[in-house]
Amino acid sequence: MITCIDHIVILVRDLPAAMDDYTTLGFTVTPGGIHAGGATHNALVTFADGSYLELIAFRHEAPDHIWWRYTAEGEGLIDFALLPDAIDKDVAAARARGLAIADPFAGGRERLDGVRIAWKTARPATPDLPFLCGDITPRGLRVPTGAACHHANGVTGIARVLVATRDPAASAARYRALLGIEGVTVAEGVSFPLGSSAILLIAANEHHRREGPCALELCGGAPGDLDPARTHGAPIRIGISAPQ
Repeated sequence: MITCIDHIVILVRDLPAAMDDYTTLGFTVTPGGIHAGGATHNALVTFADGSYLELIAFRHEAPDHIWWRYTAEGEGLIDFALLPDAIDKDVAAARARGLAIADPFAGGRERLDGVRIAWKTARPATPDLPFLCGDITPRGLRVPTGAACHHANGVTGIARVLVATRDPAASAARYRALLGIEGVTVAEGVSFPLGSSAILLIAANEHHRREGPCALELCGGAPGDLDPARTHGAPIRIGISAPQ
């Protein structure tokens, strides 16, 4: 079973600069480490609801990397992941419901303290869908808890991820196959509740660079839009109530 939103991926050019900017915005930022293969490194903003933001930057050119193509667009939201109970079973179940999704494959990184972390990911065939990220090593090694989850700006978690899609009806069908649940029609589009958060599918327009995650709403804090220069191109609004 897919239980919740795991994390949001935000591409940045300069990781130390992005860490400083998110700290200035009132977030507690935890250094991550270098991913397997060495092409990317990251830092995390973890929340009390168990989800997190991943600030990721390339350390060198990597044309074969799944996210390298986004570097031509600049910084911002590029992807997001869901947390499965058992990734192999969840992939099989999604396939049985008609979804095209690749087999899980191994991934990992080494933290700055030398601890090696391992996981498996699985990617659907279309960019409107998130990928699955299932832990091999304990999740607590990958996702910092405790003081790392407390933020000066009062943010406690993810309320909604907005996903731009060219064909909301077709995307909704793919999400039903991935999640095994029905979406709810709301004023803005189709909403899929997931844990304490939701995924909102909206119609893509000229303001969206592509299909996929296009904005993020976070629970807690004083209501308002964060400065996109500080968020490195990610449209983020805070002070949102969690979906009911």
